[in-house]
Amino acid sequence: MDRRIILYLFFFLSPFLAFGQTQISGRVFDEQGEPLPGVNVFIKNSYDGATSLGDGSFEFLTSLAGEQSLVLRLLGFHEVELTVQVLGDSLNVPDQFLREAITEMNAVTISAGAMEASDEKKSVILRPLDIVTTPSAMGDIVGAFQTLPGTSTVGNDGRLFVRGGDASEVGIYIDGLRVGNAYGTTAGNVPTRTRFNPNLFKGTFFSTGGYSAEYGQALSSTLALNTKDLSLRSQGDVSLMSVGGGYSHTWANEKQSLTASVNYFDLKPYQGLIKQDFDFKRAPWGRDAELALQKKFSKGGIWKVLARTEAGGMKLGEQSRGKLWSKALT
Repeated sequence: MDRRIILYLFFFLSPFLAFGQTQISGRVFDEQGEPLPGVNVFIKNSYDGATSLGDGSFEFLTSLAGEQSLVLRLLGFHEVELTVQVLGDSLNVPDQFLREAITEMNAVTISAGAMEASDEKKSVILRPLDIVTTPSAMGDIVGAFQTLPGTSTVGNDGRLFVRGGDASEVGIYIDGLRVGNAYGTTAGNVPTRTRFNPNLFKGTFFSTGGYSAEYGQALSSTLALNTKDLSLRSQGDVSLMSVGGGYSHTWANEKQSLTASVNYFDLKPYQGLIKQDFDFKRAPWGRDAELALQKKFSKGGIWKVLARTEAGGMKLGEQSRGKLWSKALT
């Protein structure tokens, strides 16, 4: 066939081939507002789609029309599916923000020559939801880990012990910085609690065996807490327990977020229902308030400030030795 005829047919039929197609475009970001490359964007149950570029933008053509389901998928992030109306020549999808599906801290592997020290195969990772839903933990970070194999219970101390060592041998770190005083005050035979709200952290990494080469100290174990980054939405949360409760509120925008929370517990109603061996003049009680501020800088850094205050107490009655001796004589 003559080339001129082929070219004529091509240019003549091209407008009809393109007729009825819609160009779909948009951009994809992560929770911090950074562009996400490599996101698979496609119309459900079809082969029409594209992959986002380095600036998070995507663009593709489709011949489908009407109401369609647009899917955004990337490994390590929650899949997003939204309904769009495919009408006309072009459709600009509003900016989409994907949330990380894995928010726990990644295990660190340090290797030197033929020797390797890794926490990956002997560690436990818990999310905040795992901690607050552990029945016996009562929302305490250490209380949740004490239910796992590898830990030890020493009296009613409440601190984290591993392999019978002292509590000081279990290093507690927040964003890589060791916490000098991670536990609240307590009295004899009354378990203590950690000073931190599990909802302040996006993941807790617990090394259940050997020393942690990540921190370069011969510790029996380490508990690493990784604080949350910039919050994306404003919201309020209420927590209720059988012996208390709390409230947390978050104010957030594109550049900064502020979270304030208060908690209170009182064992008086509980001890009124269940007879105790101790003569409590005032049942244990406590209250605390926390403030978490995250501010994002233009160069990509994040400034984090955590503040906390707490108060609590109890009164315990005990018979004097003289009374005990006179009772024994009679």
